[in-house]
Amino acid sequence: MAIERRTLAWVLALVAAALLLPAIEYGIHRLPLWPWLMKWTYVAPLMPAIFAFMIVSLGLNIVTGFTGLLNLGAAAFVAIGAYTYSILTCEIYPFRLGWVLDEVIAGGRPSAHATWLTFVLGTMAAAGMGALVGAALSLPTMRLRGDYLAIVTLGFCEIVQDLLKNLDPITKGTTGINPVPHPPNLPALAAASEGSSAFIQHATGIYLYYRDATPHYLLYLLLMLGVAMLCRNLRRSRIGRSWVAVREDELAARSSGLDTARIKLSAFSWGAALCATGGALIAALVGTSIDPAYYDFQLSIIVLCAVIVGGMGSIGGVILGALVMFGFNGIVLVRLSDALAGSHTDGNVLTTPNNWKFLVYGLALVLVMRFKPEGLLPAREVRAEMRPPRQAPTVPP
Repeated sequence: MAIERRTLAWVLALVAAALLLPAIEYGIHRLPLWPWLMKWTYVAPLMPAIFAFMIVSLGLNIVTGFTGLLNLGAAAFVAIGAYTYSILTCEIYPFRLGWVLDEVIAGGRPSAHATWLTFVLGTMAAAGMGALVGAALSLPTMRLRGDYLAIVTLGFCEIVQDLLKNLDPITKGTTGINPVPHPPNLPALAAASEGSSAFIQHATGIYLYYRDATPHYLLYLLLMLGVAMLCRNLRRSRIGRSWVAVREDELAARSSGLDTARIKLSAFSWGAALCATGGALIAALVGTSIDPAYYDFQLSIIVLCAVIVGGMGSIGGVILGALVMFGFNGIVLVRLSDALAGSHTDGNVLTTPNNWKFLVYGLALVLVMRFKPEGLLPAREVRAEMRPPRQAPTVPP
């Protein structure tokens, strides 16, 4: 119970920090800082992408953290979600959702309602496609575990990437699908952000400039928190307890009458659906499905590192791990690349910060496995398993 309270406190602290980040940046930008230091303070516009990758990490946590199945194909499901959303929303396709909704709702005229309905339905369709593909992948891998399952999911990731590159009439090959419509500014959310900013500014003199930082900051934060609550409820449900039973001892779970094949299928479906949801949000945010080469094995490894570093099976830990891994990748490396832009020399890998990425990830994994193998913010049962309580030395009579 104490660990659950600590996890809840960490999650609340992260949420509070996310809500206050725009205000903190606004205060920093009013200070007389050096130009190179000012660049490091522009963090809020990059956070929606990190929120989306938190959703991807939570999806992988269902498969690897809750159920104990090593999945190296998270990038494939991110790609499936991104391309499903892009195909259904991009204007180059005649069957896009926006055209259908404009015809049905507004009689052939563009409608604001059709815009946000396109975003919602496109994201739901991406999640559904991810769930279907995840279920299909789990069927031939029911009897596989450990390294064998990891090899199959790795091969699946490569197959999806090659298909996206070669199905030019549908996926547009290596250029990707664009333009993809950005997420709309929901009127209620915009009004709530403006109203709360005005109230806080009147009471404290601090202006929370959410809409100045990015129009999608609060939307993606709320979506990430909603997915985290969904994972928490799933973990406490009957199916969540079945996932943990399979992770702890599959043979004992089968002997107790549990249908382990069905349990694995549900874990793959839920995990793939959340990974695809994150992919759809990323495509909507950047306005393109991105080059298929982006969804490679390296992306799967980064997501897996986020789950391991944060704490497998811990929702708050996975969120923290994703913040550390993707925050370093999307904020620190970008700023270092800008700072060293004029010092690159041919053959010198040390002046290219992107080359440090996996060195830092590997070092982080080594340090975590050495000093805190259960993760930065572990789940209660994982912590009890990895660090059993010390027994008092027995005194001979």
